Amino acid sequence: MRVLVTGGAGFIGSHIVAELIGRGHDPVVFDLAEDGRDVRDPDAVAEALTGVDAVCHQAAKVGLGKDFGDAPGYVSANDLGTAVLLAEMARARVSRLLLAGSMVVYGEGRYACPAHGTVRPGPRAESDLRAGRFEPRCPACGADLAPGLVTEDAPTDPRNVYATTKLAQEHLASSWARATAGRVISLRYHNVYGPGMPRDTPYAGVAALFRSSLARGEAPRVFEDGGQRRDFVHVRDVAAANVVALETLDASAGVIAPTAPTGPAGFTAYNVGSGDPRTVGDMAVALAAACGGPAPVVTGEYRLGDVRHITADSARLRHELGWRPVVPFAAGMAELATGQAVSAANGTVTQS
Repeated sequence: MRVLVTGGAGFIGSHIVAELIGRGHDPVVFDLAEDGRDVRDPDAVAEALTGVDAVCHQAAKVGLGKDFGDAPGYVSANDLGTAVLLAEMARARVSRLLLAGSMVVYGEGRYACPAHGTVRPGPRAESDLRAGRFEPRCPACGADLAPGLVTEDAPTDPRNVYATTKLAQEHLASSWARATAGRVISLRYHNVYGPGMPRDTPYAGVAALFRSSLARGEAPRVFEDGGQRRDFVHVRDVAAANVVALETLDASAGVIAPTAPTGPAGFTAYNVGSGDPRTVGDMAVALAAACGGPAPVVTGEYRLGDVRHITADSARLRHELGWRPVVPFAAGMAELATGQAVSAANGTVTQS
């Protein structure tokens, strides 16, 4: 299968390219950083689509950003770029798309109230955050809530600009599928980490920011109280999920029959997580220990666009496509810290 990988020289994209090659496929890298080609350039996209069987769309501006002034850049890179790509795919009659989605489309995760069952708390009030009250409360009675796992049929509720653009990408892809009889799989990544993560940028993920601090000999600065729950999934597991999904599209000639559709005909979403939720504080401690660096500092600082808990139920991806994550949390964090891959089976290390 000949696959165009947008963002193929980036963090996740480069691992997908390696996985495609390892499984006998023919990836075509399309990346601004590598050759100056941009998904917002119709002529460049049209040329890159020549002879392609499917597209794996990873190119995006990522992270929460610095402030709302970043909004035009996010919308241009993520939404205009996706629209141009889809328009050119329609002209080239390329009918299969693997989209890099994100768990951020859900907003806050799943919560249960003892009295009211499953509830969806609204955005946290800044007055609560300033006072160190970080946990969402039941919107009906104000009781403490128990966080749970989010499934693909959960309502979407993007809480920041990046999240809004990721949901818009899914809507654009759904519209394209309806108009062209194409097929889309959106893989909603949870917190992806691993070798090749960007460093020293406000747009990097929290694991990369902590790793950069430790490399400078500084303590990782943990926001809130460190109790935010996330699902940290290794980039090689994410790459494997992409290739499995692309092979499913290829084997079925673009036809997918999920057990529980999460969109219009032609569009299917899957969560991609490790299934091993951890707190941000846990991750900072694991990285610091593996680096032999200073212990994390819990700051109590906060960002209004952040959510408290968001963890995935990836059972659907495992059941329907047969994907399984294989990199354990401890081994993955040790690799990120040291640059050496740790074998979960025997404890040996290899250069990453």
